[in-house]
Amino acid sequence: MHNLKHNKVLHEKNVILTVRTAERPRVPERERVRMEPINDDFKKLTISYGFMETPNVPRALGLCRKQGLKFDIMSTSFFLGRRSLIPSARQGMPLWQDKLFIFLMRNAANPTDFFHIPPGRVVELGAQVAV
Repeated sequence: MHNLKHNKVLHEKNVILTVRTAERPRVPERERVRMEPINDDFKKLTISYGFMETPNVPRALGLCRKQGLKFDIMSTSFFLGRRSLIPSARQGMPLWQDKLFIFLMRNAANPTDFFHIPPGRVVELGAQVAV
């Protein structure tokens, strides 16, 4: 939505992707991908991994070819949301806890690396959130 509001352009083919962690150690490949067509231009895609598995989005997207979703990974753009946390003395936790939480959040894994998405294909859209 942010890309549409900012650039005033709607892409020809759009996939809304959710990567989900299941409550079991492994998800069989035949259950990994679930695709729901919304209309000709939009599809909703859910990729599931077990909590013991390492997510690999490009490999999972390769499984979508069996379901009729054809694409070239190197001409696909991935739009990721990024939240920048800022401390707020007036909300929630004490200020020192806010700063500790923000420090730990900055040390979290980079989503591009974690999901094995080609870095040159990622567009990050961000927002600031007060904690």
